[in-house]
Amino acid sequence: MTNDSQPLILITNDDGITAPGIANLVDAVKDLGQVVVVAPDKPQSGMGHAITIGEPLRLKQSDIFGDIEAWECSGTPADCVKLARDKILHRKADLCLSGINHGANHSINIIYSGTMSAAMEASIEGIPSAGLSLLDFRHEADFSLAKEVARTIAQRMLAHPMPEHTLLNVNIPKLPKELYRGIKICRQAHAWWKEEFDHRTDPRGKDYYWMTGKFINMDERPDTDVEALEAGYASVVPVKIDFTDYEMKKILEKDWGNN
Repeated sequence: MTNDSQPLILITNDDGITAPGIANLVDAVKDLGQVVVVAPDKPQSGMGHAITIGEPLRLKQSDIFGDIEAWECSGTPADCVKLARDKILHRKADLCLSGINHGANHSINIIYSGTMSAAMEASIEGIPSAGLSLLDFRHEADFSLAKEVARTIAQRMLAHPMPEHTLLNVNIPKLPKELYRGIKICRQAHAWWKEEFDHRTDPRGKDYYWMTGKFINMDERPDTDVEALEAGYASVVPVKIDFTDYEMKKILEKDWGNN
């Protein structure tokens, strides 16, 4: 059943359709409009903006969320949004929410994140979108604060018309509710992962490598997502898809010319 008088909300994720995070997101916003879920049939964390090209994609309807229309997809998070737009939704969605991810997607994590890539794909399609992540990797994480933040974000995006290519990166701190300080609009911190690869040997004597590392924040300026999260805020970073380095463009035009 469809109802064009209600906002149409597409929900997806990268942790898979059975993850607690997406169940909590559906529960947080299910009364704000007509919700349709299209999510991977298995975990797809760290997939970034990968799409499936060399093999068929499959969709299967699911009753995992009761009377909420839901589909599980054999592809990546970006595939889920593409298939939803082309084959499932009867009209363009008013809002896409991706998450709630188990683990942080602040600063540089955005480029690796399947959660954010699903939201980005929707924004490319002209759907105002937000990726939501909780700074807790545990399967049994407490999503009560994240649900409140997700609902607030959705309500504000629906109440205040967003440009069609809007993309928000929302991260929620792992905190008791009484220590939460609210939502803060931020910029992306200059930070990255310093990876190391642990050399190991399997039971058959063959070498393999296990990626480890630590997160390094080099940004001491104020107003970053990392700073906001450490101070007890949920961070909201507006994201642009245009990767052009305009300062470097000016330098190259000056030094190289256009010939």
